Amino acid sequence: MSSTRRQLLQNAASILGCAFLPRAAEGQSGTTRLILLGTGGGPRPRKTNSASAQVIVVNEAAYVVDCGDGVARQLVLAGIPLPTLRHIFLTHQHSDHNADYGNLILLAWTAGLRTRVDCWGPPPLEEMTWHFMEMNSYDIRIRIEDEGRIPLQPLVHVHELMAGGLILEDENVRVRATLVNHPPVVPAFGYRFDAPDRSIVISGDTAPSENLIELARGADVLVHDALYPAAIDRLVAGVPNATTLKQSIPSHHTSAEDAGRVAQKAGVKTLVLSHLVPPEDPAVTDQMWIDAASAHFDGKIVVGRDLLEI
Repeated sequence: MSSTRRQLLQNAASILGCAFLPRAAEGQSGTTRLILLGTGGGPRPRKTNSASAQVIVVNEAAYVVDCGDGVARQLVLAGIPLPTLRHIFLTHQHSDHNADYGNLILLAWTAGLRTRVDCWGPPPLEEMTWHFMEMNSYDIRIRIEDEGRIPLQPLVHVHELMAGGLILEDENVRVRATLVNHPPVVPAFGYRFDAPDRSIVISGDTAPSENLIELARGADVLVHDALYPAAIDRLVAGVPNATTLKQSIPSHHTSAEDAGRVAQKAGVKTLVLSHLVPPEDPAVTDQMWIDAASAHFDGKIVVGRDLLEI
């Protein structure tokens, strides 16, 4: 990380009241970059972490996976220019993964986006996209007329997914999707990005998934959602309007211990625990997450933090 970028992140951390400054993990690639933009599970805005999002950058092109609350600002804090946005992938239709999907496109356009953006994910992605355009049609029209901007809508190309397989192959990456287990939100996907120098898998939210194990086989990095079951009671106690949340959470998430099992079976080199549930519980330390996963995985384990580059 350059000294200039580190200073920018230090300033941002100070403004946001963060108690830490994420550092690049050891062994980081010099070409294909993975940055965790948001690592907390659940839609509720929090002080210490943002909702689920990550970006893979190859040859200055940004491939964003999930668009939780604040994703555009997190990209800016990470030093990724918004006009470099090229592809957006949604793993599933839950608000902690899609709340700022439309906003990311709009704000990238206001920041100078002039090139095509392809958007991938399960239905109703197309309907969501055009409803967002309609909702913001006044602002978009005024900016085109008053500021001389190019039209936004022709830049956006939506691809709805219902099944796994190869979905994209361009000059930078080969992207495959697989169905994962997230009842009752169906379909839900995990994605694998194979670049010339490394392979990265994003699990999305899922219970332990054989499909995901096959997708991640031999990958360099697996970013997997992680649940700490012993802390669920404390989490749900703070959400009084969700009477069945305690039963819902384990049905479509993977414990840190099981994430270790998945990583071991897949033979990945590095397991990154992210979409942490609970997302901010001081009683659950980084070492507790690591100890749970390392019970069944003998590779490298990283506990996700916002703006951490891996």
